[in-house]
Amino acid sequence: MSDTPTDATEDDDGLAPLLVGAAALDLALDAAQRAQFVHLRALLLDWNTRVNLTAITDPAEVVTRHFLDALACALALPAEQRARPLRLLDVGSGAGFPGLPLAIAFPQWRVTLLEATGKKTRFQEAAIAALGLTNTRALNGRAEELARAPEQRGRYDVVTARALAALPTLLEYCAPFATVGGLIIAPKKGELAAEIAAGERAATQLGAELLAPIAITTPGLADDGRALLVARQLHPCPPQYPRPGGAPQKRPLGGRASAGG
Repeated sequence: MSDTPTDATEDDDGLAPLLVGAAALDLALDAAQRAQFVHLRALLLDWNTRVNLTAITDPAEVVTRHFLDALACALALPAEQRARPLRLLDVGSGAGFPGLPLAIAFPQWRVTLLEATGKKTRFQEAAIAALGLTNTRALNGRAEELARAPEQRGRYDVVTARALAALPTLLEYCAPFATVGGLIIAPKKGELAAEIAAGERAATQLGAELLAPIAITTPGLADDGRALLVARQLHPCPPQYPRPGGAPQKRPLGGRASAGG
């Protein structure tokens, strides 16, 4: 990553908005990483003609609304923490976002993509192989089941989830995977006050605390109220969570009458 900040002004196969935004995030993407992003975009749009992976089909929007949006998760991490070999789990990863862009930008991290839909996991596996991402793996399964596996529970320094569910449900799916002291990072946008209030109550039940929202002011993303909702895991998640049988969605934690789960 030896490029100077002036490189971010180059078009670079339509990646200019990504490079400008990455520079604002204190991220420098070298030539190999830029090539991986170009390749990932081509793979995503090609697969999407056969498999429903994303509603975003404009190449320029892929760069901002998938790639740059994913990298903005780094706002929750100070520079010294970013430099560590973090273990990251992306829950409900879909087509691999935010996990795949983060794996490209931070090759020292160990990234796991968790997705329940087989066709999306197959795309992730193909992308990992095509991009040569030796720090990334794809897992096919449901969070409420894999969270009970000893090799998965409480093992990750960072847990991300984008467009997975409302915050209380998202936290119940993610908290069991987080190590004590680990972070859960959820990109959100829109009017979030009620969701945050319910999320604060849910976090307490899950052994976590909700931190102050982080507004995303990154160039290319700063015009639609995006924010990172971040929770820190203070204690091991209680063993009854996540609840089985779709309960996290049917009866979300954080309601005034949900104290008993």
